[in-house]
Amino acid sequence: MEPLTTTPDRQVLRGAGVVPGVGSGPVVRPMPRPSMPDRDPLVAVSKGSAQFSEAAATVADRLATRAARASGAAAGVLMATSSLARDRGLAALVEKRLADGHGVCAATAGAVEELSAMFASVGGLMAERVTDLADVRDRIVAELTGQPEPGIPQPTEPSVLCADDLAPADTAGLDPAVIVAIATSLGGATSHTTIIARQLGIPCVVGVTGLDDLEVGTPVLVDGATGEVVTHPAVDVVRLRTEAAAAVGEAARSWTGPGATSDGHRVDVLANVQDGAGARAAAERPVQGVGLFRTELCFLDRDVEPTVVEQADIYGEVLAAMRGRKVVIRTLDAGSDKPVSFATISDEPNPALGVRGLRLGLRDPAMLDRQLDAIATAAADHDAPVWVMAPMVATEQEAAWFGDRARSRGLVPGVMVEIPSAALLADRILRHVDFVSIGTNDLSQYTFAADRMAPSLSRLTDPWQPALLTLVELVARAGQDAGKPVGVCGEAAADASLACVLVGLGVTSLSAAATAAPLVGSKLSAVTLEQCRAAARAALAAGDPAAAREAAAAALA
Repeated sequence: MEPLTTTPDRQVLRGAGVVPGVGSGPVVRPMPRPSMPDRDPLVAVSKGSAQFSEAAATVADRLATRAARASGAAAGVLMATSSLARDRGLAALVEKRLADGHGVCAATAGAVEELSAMFASVGGLMAERVTDLADVRDRIVAELTGQPEPGIPQPTEPSVLCADDLAPADTAGLDPAVIVAIATSLGGATSHTTIIARQLGIPCVVGVTGLDDLEVGTPVLVDGATGEVVTHPAVDVVRLRTEAAAAVGEAARSWTGPGATSDGHRVDVLANVQDGAGARAAAERPVQGVGLFRTELCFLDRDVEPTVVEQADIYGEVLAAMRGRKVVIRTLDAGSDKPVSFATISDEPNPALGVRGLRLGLRDPAMLDRQLDAIATAAADHDAPVWVMAPMVATEQEAAWFGDRARSRGLVPGVMVEIPSAALLADRILRHVDFVSIGTNDLSQYTFAADRMAPSLSRLTDPWQPALLTLVELVARAGQDAGKPVGVCGEAAADASLACVLVGLGVTSLSAAATAAPLVGSKLSAVTLEQCRAAARAALAAGDPAAAREAAAAALA
């Protein structure tokens, strides 16, 4: 596609394209946040605490109601935000400020500011939740002061939603017929905005420089494939981009699977899910199973570890939904950016590099054993092939330890490759497990020592980075030598062109949001294995992500 040039009337703003597709229309922006009251009278601590609790409970109930009406990732994100409104730590911080002489609105704002600073210091997905906290604050203040609940306007014509970032409660309720594209100045490939926009099929670009300067009503075009936001686009540009995106979309809609290149090389195209509802939605698409069941997301609102029976029922929902298709279950990936009350260690100086994932199982083997028992129980009651993998494995010894525990229960063991040490020693790790799955989100973060949620570092955590692809190639080669499968279950697997590169590197399965499966599958079906290998060689030889994209596109044309 010809690059666009900037003119006095036309700007081309660039960000990261995270959901492909094209949408055009006037800019709309979220409603302004509620204002703090001019008078925030001091009240007794007990009265102020009761007022806050009542307002927070109302907000939490509203969010939970929206979650019940949503499905898949949107439902999970809304429930997680609802749990923030009920957070006992937030309530305690509010009460402390009330005791220090602040009014209830000021106490709420100050408590959220303190909690946000804690989340930001942790980094990763916890830093991403700062946006959710701000949304909870605004909804509670609106409830306390009788102001309208913040949210997204309802335009009367197809429009493009532009914002710093979007709260999950807003994103989950968008109508794709009216909001035809999204652009944000913040966010990343794994942000809530991206996850929900992908589920809804709304073209989305994040981390856009200069977006804040666009006024409401400015006509723009958003291209979720190229990462461009074009102001005052020419009519012919809108037509050509829209037609090209429509052709890609039609090819995706007509793809029925299974995954394979045009010359018959098989590639499993799988879905990432987090609960039974998500699995049922994924089962309606042409996926060959589940490549990543994120079990920890079922337990974010649990203070006490679920029993083996309770866990088995939860896992059984996903297995039943898949109706005999393979399901890969990841054991508890708690800690750092995904705190689970009954498992996560508090007050770690650097949680992202602390006790998380399998390290929690090494610290408390009985907890891991109970989860494996529950998975085995669920597997025995269903026909779906069940594989189980451990997250955050760093050494050969850890892989062997987990492999023995899983096999003793009749489960097929594997591990996640998210730490460079695991990639470098993949050949040794594969002596002890039957498969590996590469989590490109964390692997890029740890490879480049860059928070994957920091927009200013997105150039480093871009999944097209040649260094990251080199590690993927190393792991894939180890899998080929061992005759064992190597999957990718990070956001890289949702990029159709990058999926072809991954196949060219030797990856045997791709797992991403179920909505991405048709795009990935149709793209693979249009190219040969040799084209994928040529694209992989070109991407590896490139000097930066942009050059890698361009070189791969030429090889796949």
